[in-house]
Amino acid sequence: MTFEAYTCIRRDAQGREVALRGRSIGPSAGRPIVMLASLGRPGSDFDEIATCLAKTGYRVTLPEPRGIDGSSGPMEELTLHDLAADVAAVIESQCRPPVTLLGHAFGNRLTRMTAADYPALVSRIVLLACGGRIEIPEKARDALVGCFNRDLSPEEHLEWVRYGFFAEGNDPAVWREGWHGEAMLMQSSAVRRTPVEEWWEAGGQPMLVVQATEDAIALPANAHDLKARLGARVTLVELAHAGHAMLPEQPERIVDIIQDYLAQT
Repeated sequence: MTFEAYTCIRRDAQGREVALRGRSIGPSAGRPIVMLASLGRPGSDFDEIATCLAKTGYRVTLPEPRGIDGSSGPMEELTLHDLAADVAAVIESQCRPPVTLLGHAFGNRLTRMTAADYPALVSRIVLLACGGRIEIPEKARDALVGCFNRDLSPEEHLEWVRYGFFAEGNDPAVWREGWHGEAMLMQSSAVRRTPVEEWWEAGGQPMLVVQATEDAIALPANAHDLKARLGARVTLVELAHAGHAMLPEQPERIVDIIQDYLAQT
């Protein structure tokens, strides 16, 4: 089973071209899942879990954000609403909506924004590392910024990756690469320009939240806040021995959690 590349072209509200590239895997008639990656990270972060889900019959689509792997378009003065329009264009052109929309870390914000702005395209939501309301501790914020600092030595860079993204004892070397600074700056600006209240509760769809117990950036208090606010609409599952990266740390367990949840909804 192999990934299939696609290109989706849309025009923004000012008539400017946005080219959105990505890959899909799994049977074309399979139940559709769209996965949105972490801050400044590529869709390939999901390759292992996407392949596992595709083998069980799901059709998984991995869009690349502007600035990564050929996706392009204006990069300044954007909001999460603009980036949600990118996701909606991919869903409409590449999938059979409504889809399960999954977001990891920054992608959890964009997932909720897309679900709020385009509720007819999204049937359910899966959030991995769902930060955004509880303040990130100072050292963890320094680690997040440090991951994109090209002036660091390889050893210094890997130490920031370890501290910010990986649970104690897990190997951060698998995320040594894949840090896209231009995309990170664009996405960070879009978050700052969008009030959290516009995306925090999403669009009313049922929601699975997978919370790593050792996440130093998206603190568990965020997931507990969401559960307290939305009650039965949220299914909360805690993931032991995983940090903010989560995907390379516990891929088999994440696949099992997603499959169990989707089988019941």
